[in-house]
Amino acid sequence: MGVTLDDKLVVAISSRALFDFEEENRIFDKDDPAPYMQLQLDRLDVPARSGVAFSLVKKLLAFNTPDARRVEVVVLSRNDPVSGMRIFRSAQAAKVPLERGVFTQGRDPYRYLRPLGAKLFLSANEDDVRQALALGHPAARVLTESRLAGDNYPDEVRIAFDGDAVLFSDEAERVFQASGLDAFQAHERGKAAMPLPDGPFKPLLVALHRLQQSTAGGMRIRTALVTARSAPAHERAIRTLMQWNIAVDEAMFLGGLEKGVFLREFEPDFFFDDQTGHVRSAAQHVPAGHVTPAPAEPSAVPREGAGAPPLPSTESRFP
Repeated sequence: MGVTLDDKLVVAISSRALFDFEEENRIFDKDDPAPYMQLQLDRLDVPARSGVAFSLVKKLLAFNTPDARRVEVVVLSRNDPVSGMRIFRSAQAAKVPLERGVFTQGRDPYRYLRPLGAKLFLSANEDDVRQALALGHPAARVLTESRLAGDNYPDEVRIAFDGDAVLFSDEAERVFQASGLDAFQAHERGKAAMPLPDGPFKPLLVALHRLQQSTAGGMRIRTALVTARSAPAHERAIRTLMQWNIAVDEAMFLGGLEKGVFLREFEPDFFFDDQTGHVRSAAQHVPAGHVTPAPAEPSAVPREGAGAPPLPSTESRFP
């Protein structure tokens, strides 16, 4: 039987999500990438510093043992193959066992998510994330300015999720946007017993739930639902998770309170949210990723936090 990743939790990650290549990226010119490539080659033996998703990746890989490989992390990058050498050497120096990588030298990398069977794609490129989500892959744009994860829980992978438009579909959120809070609460009260449709990150939660059944390497997983919902709209979210036969370890129904300070206390290795304001708030305290929504129609009601300037795409054509 040939080699397969079908039975593994596969995470695809760009170079700038895994390592801090912000200094190198500042000299990148898409019309003349040679200086960038030369700098990476000059620094081949200089290990890159940890990036925003480094803690998440290292902890997930700790679920692997000599007897069973449960997690596979694949570098999926717009970088060139030469720069890819530095990525693998940096991983080796950090004792992170990366084996696979796809380097597209500026071309769209997201098309390789399907053959990889990826349950998560982390990138600093907003367009790549949008395309991955459109193809049905859980994906988030890493805020490279996020605070790095702490080290208080070395034996736990801690992941926090927003609810609507992340774990669940944006069905209820559309009601709120169109008709306001009272209509949203009435809609959710009337459908409390009806599970919410699946959101883009349900496949990741399911994969984590399976991994959670293992204590390989002494590692554990702790998950949290961190949502702007409040009672009575909380009930539908809980019942949806029950219908999925998945239990999160913590649930925070914050009713619009700022999420960042609560996430600071939970200390996740990563937090996923679709709303700009919440992602910005979270990034001040923890590693955060923006589940980049499709562009709104001109007539659409602005999303929460829409008054802030849009999150810029900070990834170059390569990394």
